[in-house]
Amino acid sequence: MDDSSCHGESAKLGDSSYNGQSVELGNSSCHRQSAELSDSSCHRLSVELSNECFVKTENRTMKKASMISISITTFFYLCCGCFGYAAFGNETPGNLLTGFGFYEPYWLVDFANVCVIIHLVGGYQVYSQSVFAVVERWLSEKYPNSEFMNNSYRLKILFLPAYNVNLLRLGFRTAYVVTTTGIAMIFPYFNQVLGVLGALNFWPLTIYFPVKMYFVQQKIAPWTRKWVILQTFSIICLIVTLVALVGSIEGLITAKLS
Repeated sequence: MDDSSCHGESAKLGDSSYNGQSVELGNSSCHRQSAELSDSSCHRLSVELSNECFVKTENRTMKKASMISISITTFFYLCCGCFGYAAFGNETPGNLLTGFGFYEPYWLVDFANVCVIIHLVGGYQVYSQSVFAVVERWLSEKYPNSEFMNNSYRLKILFLPAYNVNLLRLGFRTAYVVTTTGIAMIFPYFNQVLGVLGALNFWPLTIYFPVKMYFVQQKIAPWTRKWVILQTFSIICLIVTLVALVGSIEGLITAKLS
């Protein structure tokens, strides 16, 4: 979960408590938490809609893999979000394992960090493929006679099977990963900035475009039952996104001023 604690408070619409933990309904922290929980639950449906666009036989395996992976991810996100917020309310730290100043048991923290690394390595490969493809295709077309851009070399390492290595891919992708990782490490207020970027990207990329693609692919007529349900779903997610954006910006300003 991203940072859900906030030093400043917005106007309070009302206070409630759960298990002794304060939950300020008008606080921007609550806005960010609501957005995170909605994000994890809505993302499941958006992926289902996106998968409906796969019509070729060779994409059935990818569709099945996507459904399984997103279902598992959604389950853990919802558990982390719901249990964390129910237990700690507005004081939920950005890191549930070490955010309280306790680093024991060490093996649990280390195991969690390893899981995060595995998760991000896979996610990096999936979400960066579009960037890699666009840049590498553009460079190859711009320099068609360049051996560095277009030639592949067969590489054999010890007992591993031989594979082809393209110097452009090796150099660009390595530089890309190193650069983005370095920026993320030195960037101040990481959780707050991540919340702003997530709020900006959530509705258009995760909800709006998949729903529109589904309409076109399945030829859904306007004002039919399915059309109304999905449009209502899109509007609700847009409202959640706007609320999350306001709360994230407020959190970013508060963190900078404090």
